[in-house]
Amino acid sequence: MLRASLLASVAATPFFITAATAQDYFDIGEIIVSGGLSPIEANAFGRASNVITAQEIERRGLTTVQDALRALPGVSVNGSSNSFTQVRIRGGESGHTLILIDGVEAAGGDGEYVLSGLQTANIERIEVLRGPQSVYYGSNASTGVINIITRKGAIGDTYTATLEVGAATTATAFVSRRTERGGVALSFSHLDDRGYDQSGDGGEKDGLERTTINLSGDYLLTDDWKVGFTLRGSDEEADTDPSPFGATDADSYVVDDPDEFSTRDERTASIYTEYEMMGGRLTHRLSFNKTKYKSTYSSGLPVTRESEAVKYRLSYGLDGRTVADTDHLLSLLVENKKDSSDDNPLYAREATSVALEYRGSFANGLDVQAGARFDDNTVFEDATTWNVGLSYQIPDTGVRLHASAGVGVVNPSYFELYADAYGYSGNPNLTPERNESFDIGAEFAILDGRGSFDVTYFNETLIDEITDVATGPGAFSFVNQAGKSDRQGVEVSGNIQATDALNLRLAYTYLDAKNPDGSVEIRRPRHELALGATLDTFGGRGSVSGDIRHVSGNYDSQFWQWPAPTVELPSYTTVNVAAQYELSDTITLNGRITNLFDDDAVDAWGFASRGRAAYVGISAKF
Repeated sequence: MLRASLLASVAATPFFITAATAQDYFDIGEIIVSGGLSPIEANAFGRASNVITAQEIERRGLTTVQDALRALPGVSVNGSSNSFTQVRIRGGESGHTLILIDGVEAAGGDGEYVLSGLQTANIERIEVLRGPQSVYYGSNASTGVINIITRKGAIGDTYTATLEVGAATTATAFVSRRTERGGVALSFSHLDDRGYDQSGDGGEKDGLERTTINLSGDYLLTDDWKVGFTLRGSDEEADTDPSPFGATDADSYVVDDPDEFSTRDERTASIYTEYEMMGGRLTHRLSFNKTKYKSTYSSGLPVTRESEAVKYRLSYGLDGRTVADTDHLLSLLVENKKDSSDDNPLYAREATSVALEYRGSFANGLDVQAGARFDDNTVFEDATTWNVGLSYQIPDTGVRLHASAGVGVVNPSYFELYADAYGYSGNPNLTPERNESFDIGAEFAILDGRGSFDVTYFNETLIDEITDVATGPGAFSFVNQAGKSDRQGVEVSGNIQATDALNLRLAYTYLDAKNPDGSVEIRRPRHELALGATLDTFGGRGSVSGDIRHVSGNYDSQFWQWPAPTVELPSYTTVNVAAQYELSDTITLNGRITNLFDDDAVDAWGFASRGRAAYVGISAKF
């Protein structure tokens, strides 16, 4: 159980947890930072979630966020090229998963965030919440949330640097200074990935280059008053290959072109202040977040999407104790959000939202989380969402039951509302898509607490899905469908410390995802299995890690035909291995091989996959 003083610190800074706190005082895996309007202990959290820590990222040789997510239950990561990777949770659309970086939306406006090129360097942890989270995060958190929390540094001065060469060259640096009252951290990463020919024609390699800089800081002005900020900038340029309209088969659908490229310029910023009253029984948090996301695709014109959000949160301990150690917590969120896109410069969207959350912990082992939210939208129909989570520890059994239910929403896009191009006309009368969901599961402690095993059944239904319809010869518009898209499945995860040196892990997802007409949803594998092991070697100075991933039952449309038939893709199995060895207390040697057996791991018809690739690197910390 977390000590009250430490939980108070975490609750006061829900998106800015310091590495010092994590390393020196408690196991950071015991809390879910993104679990609602404030952090919550994992064993009390009723909704399905996973956490990937910096230690796991390092030991498994995970250098990109998409690779880290591939081993999680309920999460499907599909790449159609070296520069375009989508993530889907529980079979939802890729734009139905909200991706945050330090609690700030990674993509502005109505754009989805493409994970390609996003490195794990200087990431403290990745939290994944499965199921609707719109009560806490609004639109696009319909099937889940991924919150990437960056490193903030330990108390004192911290300096680290890494260099890796091979199929790509990566360089990173991190510096921080922190005291008991706060600190500042600066991180840098640069990736030059030489890539591969995504057309599969044996032509020029489609590379990717990305540079990211993060600056963050926080400080306790008084024992009750804290201020902080985070700034992030990331620039990316990637080679792409076009898909010609005259293609007649998979080989001609994607053709080699050395002149095609895509770019991304990402800018995010957040400032916040927090204040405690009544001896910590009442807390306030006021923040301002801004995202500016500029991108081009396949040498097209740049599009800039922006979002701004002002949020105020009040939390109150109902039983007379502080917010940190109360058993009954009530939180209120008031938010105003604006977003815009220069592909429709005459229009913008704005919403004013109010959300309320209750959390209760009871002596019999039952924990309850319940929330509701109302969005007052200016340009389309208002939305009401809700979420309930239950967690129950069965006494003296090592078994925890958990269940959740809720509704999430996805707002209509600018193009769907206002389109006037390519034969499309927008429909300003569209309503938000709604995702209704429930899940139920059980977590078992095994081997005298050396491991755990979780099985969860989920059921989700997408209502009012927005789709395009023909309105005449060569003319199209958008409507909310009358039918329902049903998705259900089973998520299995396990982690066992088999011996003092050997750790084993497992993740499996079975998914049945159907369109309203009963056809299978594309790029949503029916079966995904991940098995992994990490062995400590050389008396703890080194480790060897291996991960196996199997994907089958994945369908995609063959878009070079009309009407495009949906056909099952070949199953594939990939193996990644990684090793590290501490040359000294400050220098570590690393090596890894991805796709060891050079399997054709194709996620989309016509797009080739990356073959075997090897890397070697060195890291230093002071």
